[in-house]
Amino acid sequence: QVTLVESGGGSVQAGGSLQIACKASGYVSRICMGWIRQAIGTEAEGVAAIYRIGSPWYADFAKDRFTISLNNAKDTVYLRMNNLQPEDAAMYYCAADQTCEISTMTSTRLKMFDYRGQGTQVTVSS
Repeated sequence: QVTLVESGGGSVQAGGSLQIACKASGYVSRICMGWIRQAIGTEAEGVAAIYRIGSPWYADFAKDRFTISLNNAKDTVYLRMNNLQPEDAAMYYCAADQTCEISTMTSTRLKMFDYRGQGTQVTVSS
């Protein structure tokens, strides 16, 4: 069992930056972690994923502006978001899975991760 707790959401103006974090607890050995977002009235979409080895995966919209990182010692994953735009406003959920292949990650696979946090809201004003 894995528990995920997000933090760091908030409100920023367009063009601003924000970093959100997710602390994992429980059986966290060798878990794959990532972020999913969902705006009201839209389908959830995978944002980024990371494993302790290999390169992170990013959705196309995140590749140039978002950075995912993992602090293994703290069992915490971070998502640094730069140049935020109103379309980035959403609830951001941390997700984790004890079985993943980061090299073949997709948004669909990320959304199927076994564990998900309660989410942290990101609001972007124009």
